[in-house]
Amino acid sequence: MLPTMIEPEFHEVDHTADWAIRVWARDLPKLFASAARGMFSLLTDLSQVAADRAFEIDLQAIDTETLLIDWLNELLYLAEEHGLVFTDFAVSELTDSHLRASARGGRPAELFKVIKAATFNNLSIKHSTEGFEVEIVFDV
Repeated sequence: MLPTMIEPEFHEVDHTADWAIRVWARDLPKLFASAARGMFSLLTDLSQVAADRAFEIDLQAIDTETLLIDWLNELLYLAEEHGLVFTDFAVSELTDSHLRASARGGRPAELFKVIKAATFNNLSIKHSTEGFEVEIVFDV
């Protein structure tokens, strides 16, 4: 059963060696946006970041799980390349194999840790009458 649908739609879960979050949402676009926000919330206090940069992202993948991991890893790449973190996400198009979205972010005052990558470790997007849920493990 999914947790009550109130903000935030993610929380950190215990993992032996890496970081992990559980994310839930009523639909897949919100799940993808919440997963991204949850990932970056592990790195810094997002309320202290001025979102003054925007990026458009267009991805193709073989399935929804791969698309989710590609999305998160693309965001990590852009964040590393530009020295920022993302705080706001808008998914404008999402199918089983295609994502079009925008991400806004800015420079963080400090980073708590660095995430190397989102992984496929036990990754499975679960669907129920209440929405979608996924647990994502990050290599740190």
